[in-house]
Amino acid sequence: NNHEPAVVWLTGLSGSGKSTIANIVESKLHTLGVRTYLLDGDNVRHGLNSNLGFSAADREENIRRVGEVAKLFADSGMIVLASFISPFRKDRALVRGIHQQAGLPFIEIFIDTPLSVCEQRDSKQLYAKARRGEIKDFTGISSPYEVPTEAEIHLNNGPSPQEQAQIVLDYLELHGILEK
Repeated sequence: NNHEPAVVWLTGLSGSGKSTIANIVESKLHTLGVRTYLLDGDNVRHGLNSNLGFSAADREENIRRVGEVAKLFADSGMIVLASFISPFRKDRALVRGIHQQAGLPFIEIFIDTPLSVCEQRDSKQLYAKARRGEIKDFTGISSPYEVPTEAEIHLNNGPSPQEQAQIVLDYLELHGILEK
């Protein structure tokens, strides 16, 4: 494949820019001939995890299943971009462990965007609905987000999504995932 397999796990609040950055990274990787697969809440919640809700147990199972699917794709030689809020440290640690046991690189990226900015970006008005009590257990409002303590990359809100994507690509090259 001219690249190593890996899982790049993007975590942060809803509206933080996870999917935007993941899509830019995937597009740039494709121009380099890198085999990728992008997993995000939209393409997983409507199929594989359609039977899960948003309770703590269901969120845990959602992330576990996604971690196992990501491992399968990475095991086939792909670079997997997984874009999930994944609000709890223990769930992210579980997924990291799944990949470490399989000998597959796992790169956690924390998209650190302030709640106020995420709310401004919210075209579906999910935050407003959560603040009105119409959505229960909404991360950042009525359910906690546990900031990562082991993230390999910490992206702040300042740089553009293109610049943030380049930071990810530079990391992959520096750590031997991509050929120089």
